[in-house]
Amino acid sequence: MLHFFQKKKYLIDLLEGFIDIHNHILPGIDDGAQTVEESINLIRGFSEFGVKKFIATPHIMHNYYDNTPSTINASLQTLQNALNNNSLANITISASAEHMIDDNFENLLLTQKTMPMREDHLLIEMSYLQPPINFEESIIAIASNRFFPILAHPERYNFLHKKIKKYSKFKEQGILFQLNMLSLSEFYNSSVQKTAFKLLEEGFIDFIASDVHNLNQLNSLKSLTISKKTTALLSPIIETTIAKFHK
Repeated sequence: MLHFFQKKKYLIDLLEGFIDIHNHILPGIDDGAQTVEESINLIRGFSEFGVKKFIATPHIMHNYYDNTPSTINASLQTLQNALNNNSLANITISASAEHMIDDNFENLLLTQKTMPMREDHLLIEMSYLQPPINFEESIIAIASNRFFPILAHPERYNFLHKKIKKYSKFKEQGILFQLNMLSLSEFYNSSVQKTAFKLLEEGFIDFIASDVHNLNQLNSLKSLTISKKTTALLSPIIETTIAKFHK
């Protein structure tokens, strides 16, 4: 019952100067912002609480979002032009991607069509319902290409929720973990929230990001409160995220 008496604070109060390394703010190329106007509204919303640096990470997902460096950079340029035209030149955005581990992933590596962060970190994801049959091989291939794999939102993979030891194996393989901010609430579901806190408490989380797709998610993020204990766990992760990806 003690948690009822713990002083809460808004998560966004910790984010002044943060760099958001996972989001879907580029317009018109995946299930995130559909128009430049939506992108601008998201960016203005982030800037209200001090987030003005972004690494945009649209999906690369075979047969769903067949993005390439060319399509992603074209969308980035469109957004950059709009920022300049809307007096938002103080916003810094670079482009990477969220790579689905699917039957085309290793081909992307082979043909050098991946979009790493800061040259050597690769954001990856997989199905929420079952692991890809080529996951182990893909992790080896990532390392062989001198990239560090970052697994996006490990807390959201339903098939892992009752296999906590599997997360330890991933860490032993050198996989880095990126937590979604909204997973600290029941935004996705209570099982995701429970797993998020478990991973935090185990010290498994390396980075944190918004994974924002739309204004509904951003508004939910603005209202998210955390306890003093959670603040203590998150603060060094926020600092690490800034230090690693700020340039």
